[in-house]
Amino acid sequence: MRTINLLQRMNIYQEVFLSILYRVLPIQKYLEPVYFYIYTLFGLQAIYVTALYITSWLLSGTWLSGLLAAFWYVTNRIDTTRVEFTIPLRENWALPFFAIQIAAITYFLRPNLRPLSERLTLLAIFVSTFLFSLTWQFNQFMMLMQALVLFTLDSLDMLPAAKATWLYGIQMTGLLLVCILQFFNSMILGSLLISFNLSVLIARKLQKNLKTGSFLNRLGKLLLHLFAVLCLTLFLNNIIKKILNLKSDEHIFKFLKAKFGFGATRDFDANLYLCEEAFGLLPFNTFGRLSDTLLFYAYIFVLSITVMAALAVAFHNLSDSANQQSMGQMGKCTIILKPETAYNLIHTILFGFLALSTMRMKYLWTSHMCVFASFGLCSPEIWELLLKLIHLYNPKRICIMRYSVPILILLYLGYKFWPGMMDELSELREFYDPDTVELMNWINSNTPRKAVFAGSMQLLAGVKLCTGRTLTNHPHYEDNSLRERTKAVYQIYAKRSPEDVHALLRSFGADYVILEDSICYERRHQRGCRLRDLLDIANGHMMDGPGENDPDLKLAGHPRFCEEIKRNLPPYTAYFTRVFQNKTFHVYKLSRNK
Repeated sequence: MRTINLLQRMNIYQEVFLSILYRVLPIQKYLEPVYFYIYTLFGLQAIYVTALYITSWLLSGTWLSGLLAAFWYVTNRIDTTRVEFTIPLRENWALPFFAIQIAAITYFLRPNLRPLSERLTLLAIFVSTFLFSLTWQFNQFMMLMQALVLFTLDSLDMLPAAKATWLYGIQMTGLLLVCILQFFNSMILGSLLISFNLSVLIARKLQKNLKTGSFLNRLGKLLLHLFAVLCLTLFLNNIIKKILNLKSDEHIFKFLKAKFGFGATRDFDANLYLCEEAFGLLPFNTFGRLSDTLLFYAYIFVLSITVMAALAVAFHNLSDSANQQSMGQMGKCTIILKPETAYNLIHTILFGFLALSTMRMKYLWTSHMCVFASFGLCSPEIWELLLKLIHLYNPKRICIMRYSVPILILLYLGYKFWPGMMDELSELREFYDPDTVELMNWINSNTPRKAVFAGSMQLLAGVKLCTGRTLTNHPHYEDNSLRERTKAVYQIYAKRSPEDVHALLRSFGADYVILEDSICYERRHQRGCRLRDLLDIANGHMMDGPGENDPDLKLAGHPRFCEEIKRNLPPYTAYFTRVFQNKTFHVYKLSRNK
């Protein structure tokens, strides 16, 4: 009963562009559309690995580092990418552009760039930032982390303030351009990223003498600056959201509040995220897999040394009471920790915390982990610091270590993992789900083209794709009204009367409802996280099965709808008629005269 502008609500410009490209190129006789789509995404992954290779090479100064980063990425692909088993994910489109952006920023932060090189690099940063933002709805949260990296380095004098300003501006410009292309998507305008970047630039103008004074004086100013930016960010964000009446992302903040222990929630949408494994803490066995390829050990080794160097540089910068450091002092600090190295260090630390707290975000960290570990093993600065610490410094030893260690690791990886990768490439697998295929065939053959279907978000996405029928709800969750609609449709799995369920479904124009046994009798999640439990809690009802309930939860006045409807009792058959069933699905037609 609503028409949704897909270009506004969903990040699908890439599919639109690809469909045009497919029609323009003379390949339709040789390549089916689905394979053109798959090969394009796999090609993007090749660009992704190339960008990681270049970033590692730029940091270390040797191509060997890039080769090791690429090899680590491939051997750890279970933890670095999801492209091989969930191809059309937005992140598979976006992360290659994010990797290109990081490579361009790494080059941009080098000192003494020629004006032409600097302008071309800024162009590359802008284009990659824009494409990253256009292809993934979670872009604003990733770039907020990136903005925090820039803010940290700028506050500690680890990169030129002018370059940080350019990067803040590019982030906001890219995001606002995407906002225009998405027909002024209010979620973008109300993002924390725009509020934060504006706050940083305003606070910097108000506190011009931030980087002067003694150590304690500068530390006090820095804390005050941090507090000012935080308060201004929250103020601006609240003002923008009130002006736009924006509620699209409120479920994310409810989820974060509950996740980090600031109070339990009974909110259905927040609990839906909290109960998903992908949004839980990073499993400990991840580190076992990363250790098998020696990646984790190398990463911790490099991270420890660079953190010590960063702390020394930060202390040195904050202790300098002069208005500006002398060129000699700047040169000394740059040798200890270059701006591009400092950027990648803080980047990997912040994204590491993000991955540890939310498993789904590990792919941002693990891919950069490959870059950072390989750079450190091939970096003359890292080996120089280490050898000086243990009093074994010698230029020849540095050269030996930075080339021999990566080569030995590459040989080990090739010996241990190459045969297994070749075996996996020889495997051919086929999708097999006869119950779903039978359901789709039945819908195509036995229902009108304009029939409206209600059901779970994931299943209805398949119904739309395979049959073209109209839906009551779909998996796009970044919209408040769609979330409310989904919660209402999901009452088919709650303890509600047939009259209530029928009235709710008919209010959305539903002609048919599809019930899934895998949801109604779910056992995948533990008690309290099953979909039926989330609905019971949100409705104020006691959960099924043995276990405790909150004292204010009450017994429901009706049995669970998805179970009781299968008994074909008169109160249910008056409103619903079963028209299809197999081992997995039950389809009911809604009566129109009630």
